[in-house]
Amino acid sequence: MKAVDVMTRNVVSVKLDSSVFEAAQLMILNRISGLPVLDTSGRLVRVVTEGDLLRRAETATERRRPGWLEFFLGQGRLATDYIRTHGRKIRDVVTSDPQTIVEETPLDEIVALMERKRIKRLPVMRGDKMVGIVSRANLVQALASLARETADTLPSDATLRDLVLAEIDKQPWSPGSLINVIVRDGVVELWGTILDERNRQALRVAAENVPGLDFCCPTCFCQTCSTNLGRRPPLRTPKSSF
Repeated sequence: MKAVDVMTRNVVSVKLDSSVFEAAQLMILNRISGLPVLDTSGRLVRVVTEGDLLRRAETATERRRPGWLEFFLGQGRLATDYIRTHGRKIRDVVTSDPQTIVEETPLDEIVALMERKRIKRLPVMRGDKMVGIVSRANLVQALASLARETADTLPSDATLRDLVLAEIDKQPWSPGSLINVIVRDGVVELWGTILDERNRQALRVAAENVPGLDFCCPTCFCQTCSTNLGRRPPLRTPKSSF
């Protein structure tokens, strides 16, 4: 999946000359924690977040430092802090340039960028135009939508075995040939030897991620491993009686 598949298209935004109070009200009204900031021509220039509004004179939360530290920081730094805590316009409280992505950016790159920059949202650009925004909430919604997808038919026992083996074999922690997979009537059993209890749990998770499996009943031990995984029976539609 890519950014275009999960992004919010109708983006709530503010202008550089908007007031911090307007931004705060928009965040509360729309239940969001950040807003893109646009200049007079509609181009994205900043992103204002809840974090930019935490240290404010109105709430008596501006940063207070001991006198000796203020001396070393210098008047310039203190003046900048004053502007951010007392400024009434958005242009006064946001400083850094926004991180952005494009519509074709894969979700794994989006997550990596969010983690690396410690941010919660990324504007989506098409050239100089902002066409959407991807937030952490959008990524969770994408995960929830995948959970609703179900296969029309359940795989055969042979297919299940191949899928489980393939999933296990491609993992760097895989015990390899020490683990055997047996599938009978939709029940998957993992047999073999493991040296770490965490491997048993990882094997269980790997098998549960195979399409057609919905629950597991682990019964294995740290040396001889035997984990049974059951496949959910197909749903039955009740017959109507007249």
